[in-house]
Amino acid sequence: MLTLQNVSFHYGENGPEILQNIQLNFGRGEFVAVTGRNGSGKTTITRLLTGLEKPTSGRVCYNGQDVTREDAAARSRFIGYVFQQPDRQMFMSTVREEVGFGPYQQGKRGAELDAVVDEAMHKADVFRFADEYPRTLSRGDQQRIAIASALAMHTEYIVLDEPTSGQDGREKKRLSALMSQMREAGITVILVTHDMDIVAGQCTRVIVIADHHVAFDGTPDVLFSEGRPEEWGLAYPASVRMGRSLPGAPYCKDMATFCEMYRKARGIG
Repeated sequence: MLTLQNVSFHYGENGPEILQNIQLNFGRGEFVAVTGRNGSGKTTITRLLTGLEKPTSGRVCYNGQDVTREDAAARSRFIGYVFQQPDRQMFMSTVREEVGFGPYQQGKRGAELDAVVDEAMHKADVFRFADEYPRTLSRGDQQRIAIASALAMHTEYIVLDEPTSGQDGREKKRLSALMSQMREAGITVILVTHDMDIVAGQCTRVIVIADHHVAFDGTPDVLFSEGRPEEWGLAYPASVRMGRSLPGAPYCKDMATFCEMYRKARGIG
């Protein structure tokens, strides 16, 4: 379990407060969206989890152990981070070296190192780029390389910051499939996003940050059926809006569900 306990944060000694008394728990195998308006503090939440920022007050705990003062390198043993611009976290000459950097620092060598790197590259579908310079590849490929780097560390949690922004439909589907595979493998996926189609269609839980606090923490169907997403600057997914036009106004998490509900409503086989 990864937790934020009464966490507050502001930049500098006299800077504005970004977060106030945040209480959050992240369990194993969840697929969690963290969302809210620009500047709400959602990315700050994930930077606190990964050790890229330290709370002004409160604690970050991992399996009951206080890791508040641990830096990002120390926390990489259990959590990985994929930046919005993943090329900024890449510094090795080849994809193989990039993916292998973390496990090498863990002490893996020789055949053991090769095995974990090959497995991670295959899982992330980047093995064919093993000898390429990672910063010359597409953003989608770079994201999967960064994910492979986390998988090679046998991470328990992975954070992705706005991974679908600027992606075409093909890349988005590939990334969505990879995120689902990670969750099925027991990895907790934490997604900073404005993409409400991903939130509704894939996430098991959504956290909305507004006015320095957690405004909502629950399932996507409750958010879009009973919550107030528009008050927090969130759009309704097209499938949810279209579902409301059907008899009984069923909740349609994605277009496949809408089409199924539409056929039932029209008596189409």
